[in-house]
Amino acid sequence: MMQEVRTEEKRTSKIPHNIIMEDRKSLSISGVVDVDSFDEQTVVLFTDLGELCIRGSNLHINKISVETGELTMEGNISSLAYTEQMKKSGSMLSKLFR
Repeated sequence: MMQEVRTEEKRTSKIPHNIIMEDRKSLSISGVVDVDSFDEQTVVLFTDLGELCIRGSNLHINKISVETGELTMEGNISSLAYTEQMKKSGSMLSKLFR
């Protein structure tokens, strides 16, 4: 049982979140938990620090690794915006029905 707990702790440990942008043409991001959606104008990612929305044109993802939490992409990047991080205690509805 102790081994199971240690394995879960490793999976839930936070990956450092960094963003490196070069000339508004290429972007390297670490700490990516999941990709919500993507097309040529918008890429929406989930990180431990909140949802990250990347907007631009001709956007495409070159590489993504769920294991390391790294993503690289290219295109004409016009904006990066975070939304507030959702608290891990649950959604508003789950709080109401406790």
